[in-house]
Amino acid sequence: MKPTLLLGALLIAAPLAFAQPGNAASEVATAYFAAGCFWSTESGFEKHEGVVEAVSGYMGGTLPNPTYEDVLTETTGHRETVEVRYDPEMISYQELLDVFWRLHDPSDAGGAFFDRGESYTSAIFYANETQERLAEGARAALAASGKFDAPIATALAAAGTFYPAEAYHQDFYKTDAEYYEAYRLASGRDAFFASVWEGDETVYGRATEQSYSKPADAVLLQRLTPMQYYVTQQDGTEPPFDNAFFDHHEAGIYVDVASGEPLFSSLDKYDSGTGWPSFTRPLLLENVLEHTDTTLGVARTEVRSRYGDSHLGHLFTDGPAPTGLRYCIDSAALRFVPVSQLGAEGYASFAALFASEQAQRAP
Repeated sequence: MKPTLLLGALLIAAPLAFAQPGNAASEVATAYFAAGCFWSTESGFEKHEGVVEAVSGYMGGTLPNPTYEDVLTETTGHRETVEVRYDPEMISYQELLDVFWRLHDPSDAGGAFFDRGESYTSAIFYANETQERLAEGARAALAASGKFDAPIATALAAAGTFYPAEAYHQDFYKTDAEYYEAYRLASGRDAFFASVWEGDETVYGRATEQSYSKPADAVLLQRLTPMQYYVTQQDGTEPPFDNAFFDHHEAGIYVDVASGEPLFSSLDKYDSGTGWPSFTRPLLLENVLEHTDTTLGVARTEVRSRYGDSHLGHLFTDGPAPTGLRYCIDSAALRFVPVSQLGAEGYASFAALFASEQAQRAP
């Protein structure tokens, strides 16, 4: 029986010169992905044109020069990771992201198929801001698509040192094909892919969505009401039970009133009894930033929008399942976009969330 493996599928793009036989040296980029057992991740990437080589290894932990046995203890923090060296003129980072999603179940927070543990969990390790932006956009688009019932569990982190795995792990799907195929069949991978990914050619990315930024203060003073300006720009708090959305139940999303960036969904809204809009989680986690707030003499967790830097409200840990969280948000920080207007206002990628919900409720 194959020892439990952690497959790393981590993406990074750091250009380096790579000479191919018969050709002049060409620019090759590097990407790192963690997607469970690295035998399967390596195999999955190497079948794509433009991928020069995929190398199995370890990344993300604290132990220098880990061995496979070290990583199996689940005490090193490393994930099984694959270093993908590719020609960006033949295959783009966005296309590698699309390959990555289809190599595993990115909603599995406990491992990958029958390989369990942190070392087998999903992650993308980015090398620069461009990779970070593309990876964040892809993860957000996949989450917004409603393809998986559970939240997308893929972690995003800056790439650290990559430690190549032992020689016998490299190209294992070629060097011990019979054993590898038996492992793959037993893992349930192919059955999962056939039921979930087969025929899905969607490009999960937010590259074509509108960009978000904070307007100049003079613009905000003209655009926002006094209460909206007080809350978002001066860290104020509106009165409870006397605001626009505490008792609002229409289907749609809530965006930053200043920047327009997507923040919360009506699907995650609930009545907390506090008099302010409350949500169990953000629509896009990366758009809601947490800060320590000690203005009342006790430490609280303030939440602000990423691009608009608007004060939104506070985060508490007394919420309902499934998260146990309560994002207590000021209505004045939000603008509501109903489902019928998502496409017209540039939020079309979120429409699938509500189509899926309506289908589940249909008789």
